[in-house]
Amino acid sequence: MTAAPTTDGVLVDRHGRVARDLRVSLTDKCNLRCTYCMPAEGLPWLAGPQLLADAEIVRLVRVAVERLGVTEVRFTGGEPLIRPGLTGIVAAVASLTPRPRISLTTNGIGLHRLAPALREAGLDRVNVSLDTLDRERFATLTRRDRLADVLAGLNGAAGAGLTPVKINSVLMRGVNDDEAPALLRFALDHGYELRFIEQMPLDAQHGWDRAAMVTADEILGALEQEFTLTPDPALRGGAPAETWLVDGGPARVGVIATVTRPFCGDCDRTRLTADGQVRNCLFATEESDLRGALRAGADDGELARRWQAATRVKRAGHGIDDPSFLQPSRPMSAIGG
Repeated sequence: MTAAPTTDGVLVDRHGRVARDLRVSLTDKCNLRCTYCMPAEGLPWLAGPQLLADAEIVRLVRVAVERLGVTEVRFTGGEPLIRPGLTGIVAAVASLTPRPRISLTTNGIGLHRLAPALREAGLDRVNVSLDTLDRERFATLTRRDRLADVLAGLNGAAGAGLTPVKINSVLMRGVNDDEAPALLRFALDHGYELRFIEQMPLDAQHGWDRAAMVTADEILGALEQEFTLTPDPALRGGAPAETWLVDGGPARVGVIATVTRPFCGDCDRTRLTADGQVRNCLFATEESDLRGALRAGADDGELARRWQAATRVKRAGHGIDDPSFLQPSRPMSAIGG
């Protein structure tokens, strides 16, 4: 008789999925106001005492890595570059044993200045959000005239060795949905890896409309007007992006089709919000508090057990197509991507 696999020391849910990829939000604040994310006036930000301190973040990441089998750590926001202690947090996580792979998702503003220090601290690579190459459109989409800063950030990241530099792009109907080929050409010309992301129901305004969303099929159709795409033979695993070779490769382009081609069955992610809540799905409507236990004196074993309990109840899928689906009360900026 074959023994059942052990679940000690891992984050496993009731469907057998093991979470090894941790997304850590460092702040809910951002220096852009993207129309599909938050209103022009911003949002009510978390108060200082609600946020995890640098040492608390590092401790929880250490528990995840040393006790729960996490092998990848992605820092997100809001905008993580505005977190004052970012470099120190990265350095502390890079010193863990076993050392996880460390990445960062950012809008790129200020990255050209910080990239060398982040690389020295131990950051491996970055994802930079860029939805348009047109300055006027960028200002309309983000309500800030900062396209030049984002492009400088991409260049600075590549120069510092934070590679592969990946670009995340969201296309919106009637806004920038004509830019798919241009964005891919830009990425190819600069050696970046492009990922298109279907717009998700995570905006603070709760104005997402599936009928207005640009789908994966539409994105691929637009790209195939100018490029030859063939399925990537590499094993996808738990990666959110489905990838294609461009003009025979080796360059690739990816699409994260969360809505129309959900990949929940292979999800390997767990999330920690800036105020110390575990979320086992972007679209979860429930959270599990680690901050309270941590500040009440819980030891690492207790924190690990609480995290495991939070993971066990993860649902089979995000349920966007279910008539009972409710958009999370927290927007993306407060969850972390």
